[in-house]
Amino acid sequence: MLWFIGLGISGTESIPSESIKIIEKADLVYLESFTSPIYVKHEEEIKNLVHGEFKIAKRWMVEDGKEILNASRSSIVVLLSYGDPYIATTHIELRTRARLEDIETKTIHSTSAITAMIGEIGLQFYKVGKIVTIMSDKKSVTTPYTTIFKNLIEGLHSIILLEYNEDQNFFLDPKTAILSLLDIEKEQKRKVVNNDTFAIVTSRVGMKTQKITSGKFSDLLKIDFGEPPHSVIITGKLHFTESDAISALTDCLSKPADNSNDIKNISMQMIEKYVPMVRDALNEIKPFYSDAKEFQDILQNAELYIDDAENFLKEGKDENAVLSIGYADGLVDALRIAKGIDPKM
Repeated sequence: MLWFIGLGISGTESIPSESIKIIEKADLVYLESFTSPIYVKHEEEIKNLVHGEFKIAKRWMVEDGKEILNASRSSIVVLLSYGDPYIATTHIELRTRARLEDIETKTIHSTSAITAMIGEIGLQFYKVGKIVTIMSDKKSVTTPYTTIFKNLIEGLHSIILLEYNEDQNFFLDPKTAILSLLDIEKEQKRKVVNNDTFAIVTSRVGMKTQKITSGKFSDLLKIDFGEPPHSVIITGKLHFTESDAISALTDCLSKPADNSNDIKNISMQMIEKYVPMVRDALNEIKPFYSDAKEFQDILQNAELYIDDAENFLKEGKDENAVLSIGYADGLVDALRIAKGIDPKM
C-alpha cells in the first residue's frame, strides 16, 4: 500500500487527524524535500509521529521510485509532501507506476500554496492562466516571458514560481526574477513587461510570517521580501472586485493595474509595423510606373491588400490580416525588383 499525503501549507499545523493516524500506523514514511524546503521544526514533529521507519526523500529517489514501490508491495508506505501531493507531476508519475504494478494507492489531498495564494490575494481562480517557473539561468526566461505574453493576451493572471534547488539550498529572489523579465523584454521587444508592470509577490504563504506585497515592478525592486519561499503574480484583466481585494488584502504600494489593457498580439504588432512600411514603399515605386498602364492593376491590388490587412485586423481575423500584408509586401517587392531597386532598401 502506498499513501500520498499532502501536508498543506502550514506543515504539521495543518495535518488532519486522519493523516496522523495513517502516519502512525505506517511501516515506512518518506518526507519528500524537493517541491518545498523542509523546516527543521516540522521534520522533528513528523518524526515524533512515526512509529515505523522515517526517511527524507530527495528528488532522485522519488523520480527513480524503485525503492518506494518495492517497499509498498509488502508494507504500508507513506509519501508526505507539502501542499497537495499531485501538484508535483513526479508524484503523479509515481502513482501511475504503482497502479500499473498492481500496488494499491490512496490519497489525502490538502491545500496547495498555489490555490491558497490566489485566495489570499482575492483574485478569481478561473482567471489564472498557464503557470510558469523562472530559473536563475537567464536563457531559460524566454519561455516564461512568452507564456506571460500569451496569458495577458487572454486577460489571464500569470503565476510565476521561482527556482528552488534543494541540494544547494537555493531560492531565486523575486527581484532577480523581475530583473530577468525586464532583461528579456529588451531582447524580445513585445512590450510585455516594463517598470510600470503591476505584480504581486507572495512570501511564505500559510506561515505565521506570511507577507503579500503588490505594486509596480519599480516599487517591488526596492523591497526586501525576507525569507523564502516566494512567488510572483502578474495580473491580467482585473475585475473591480479583484482590484478592491488587492488594495485591501495586500501591502499595496501602488494602484492595482490591468497589465493586459495595452498588450498587443503578434499579428497586431506585425500589422502596425509593416502596414506603414509597405505603404511607404508602394508610394515610392508608383512614380516609376506612372506611364505603364499594364501595371496599374498590380499597384491597385497591392493597395487593396494593405487596406484588407487593416480591416481584417479590426474584425479579429488575424491570420487573414497577416496574409494580406504579406501579399502586398510581395507585390511591392516584385515591382521594385523589376525596376532594379533592392527590395531591402
